[in-house]
Amino acid sequence: MSKELVSALDALEEEKGIKAEVLIEVLEEALKKAYEKNYDESQNVEVQFDNKKGNIKVYAVKTVVDEIDEPYEQITLEDALDINKAYEVGDEIRFEVTPKDFGRLAAQTAKQIIMQKVREAERGAVYDNFVGYEDEIVTGEVEREDSRYLYIILPGNQMAAMKPTDQMPSESYQMGDKIKVLVAQVQNEKKGPQVFVSRTHPDLVKRLFEAEVPEVFDGTVEIKSIAREAGDRSKIAVYSHNENLDAVGTMVGQGGARVQTVVTELSGENMDIVEWTEDPAEFIKNSLNPAEVVEVIFDKNNDRAATVLVPDYQLSLAIGKRGQNARLAARLTGFKIDIKPESARDEVIATLNEQPVFKKADDYNTGFELDDDSEE
Repeated sequence: MSKELVSALDALEEEKGIKAEVLIEVLEEALKKAYEKNYDESQNVEVQFDNKKGNIKVYAVKTVVDEIDEPYEQITLEDALDINKAYEVGDEIRFEVTPKDFGRLAAQTAKQIIMQKVREAERGAVYDNFVGYEDEIVTGEVEREDSRYLYIILPGNQMAAMKPTDQMPSESYQMGDKIKVLVAQVQNEKKGPQVFVSRTHPDLVKRLFEAEVPEVFDGTVEIKSIAREAGDRSKIAVYSHNENLDAVGTMVGQGGARVQTVVTELSGENMDIVEWTEDPAEFIKNSLNPAEVVEVIFDKNNDRAATVLVPDYQLSLAIGKRGQNARLAARLTGFKIDIKPESARDEVIATLNEQPVFKKADDYNTGFELDDDSEE
């Protein structure tokens, strides 16, 4: 070995950020195993690398004892004193046993270790870079597709995979297409970082509005929840932290310009933007937009369930095509929503009143107390 290896280690530390001492430690351990495998596995050896000259030496390590039990690992005190009068029982003595042709094996091993560490460092750098982009939008280029994934090339020439469930059913992807995707997950696997991206994740809608609406980006208008059926319709609940600012109007923009930009990016996906409020009844009413809600009646046995009464002529509108409007409203609010026509109000009230009221466990007092002057 020579100073070329030392120079290589210094270059790797500077260019790849791999600490030389880490490489040397791994190299010494690998060379120890290589020696034991190729020369003498019975000896207790250690390998030392001179990080100034680039020399590598192998030493047999023996412990000073009174009587020898393990000849390859021990030396008698009498023999040790012949070497140096200062040795005592328990001391370790190193004898150089470097084979003449060990340099060739060392060079080959060093090359393998360096290449391995370079790959690990590069994979680590890619992972560290993209894990910081998790849940963020990046623009990529469609590269190819196989039976499992659509592959997207991201900035830095990083390949990302898009599962079928993350692909918009309303979109067709062609090689070379530029598309905006959400970095949904970054996994640090042995074969290298795996980046998964999505066009269907609800957070994609949120990030697009953050990019388009400054008030959302700075937090003045908050997106409280999103319910999405990608490629078809999304419902978005928003709240303004500025009482003088209309949250819904801010999201829509003048002449609908802001929301239209997001709709265009999502290939025509419809957007229902409603006002979020702490009042559950009012929030449920808003969530069923564009239908008009007459009344919201909550279930006395389930605080996350409600029956909603709408004008008879708007029943279909409230439920939506294939139940979509009601389904999205339920996801948006977190309530189980049962939609009934206004004409059925008496029947709904009667049915709800007939239900027994189930008390929660903490509504019962299962203990008792005796008065101080009571008799047993």
